[in-house]
Amino acid sequence: MADDIVSFTKTTETYETMQLLVNIDHIATLRNARGEGYPDPVEAATVCENAGAAGIVFHLRSDRRHIRDEDVYRLKSSVKGLLDFEMAATDEMIDICKEIQPELCTLVPEGREELTTEGGLNMESVYNDYEKRVFPKFKNTDIKLSLFLDPNPEDIKLAKKLGSDAIELHTGVFANAQDEISRKKELVRLKEGAELIHELGMTVNAGHGLNLDNLPELIREVPYLQDISIGHALVSKSVFWGLNRTVREYLKIMNG
Repeated sequence: MADDIVSFTKTTETYETMQLLVNIDHIATLRNARGEGYPDPVEAATVCENAGAAGIVFHLRSDRRHIRDEDVYRLKSSVKGLLDFEMAATDEMIDICKEIQPELCTLVPEGREELTTEGGLNMESVYNDYEKRVFPKFKNTDIKLSLFLDPNPEDIKLAKKLGSDAIELHTGVFANAQDEISRKKELVRLKEGAELIHELGMTVNAGHGLNLDNLPELIREVPYLQDISIGHALVSKSVFWGLNRTVREYLKIMNG
């Protein structure tokens, strides 16, 4: 992409509430490649917040492939804005999350062999477990729960039935579409999904595969977006631009 960011007219509703959350997982990936303690994901989080990001996202995986337990506790102490703890709904992760007390917990599917999260939760398969085990564990906390979902109406309705506070729409299919027809089709699904989430009284978040090229179109077409989580593309571009400039370029898009 060229260094110049193309401007566009903002058309989505509740645009003023939209905010950028930076996923700093791959700062930790780079650190872990040599095991020498740097770059520090907590320092990266501070740079991102100082550049204007509204908060930080991290995914503590069962295999600890990037973020580690000590990072989580340090992030809790240092992050000034919203902290989004992304995790699989295991008892181990629930216990850590309840100890950390982030503002938001985003529940995602997790597979050991995957390179990254590959799709949204299958609500039909996880519903009974979430209803009986997972959601009750958060009942007496101030942690808001978000579910990472594909824009499927039935999944969204089940999330509402569970009492989810928010849904993070999986934008990976849109972001990785191989042709314009597929991309436009997925944008329609995301738009309709966002409208349903809003209608049901939940917050509309979005993330996965978003970058400087595709973010403007998502914002133009999908209403009610609040938290937009961006990680890999932002960290990758920061190799050339630095974190401060990269965060600010994303904010330019989000601010129209």
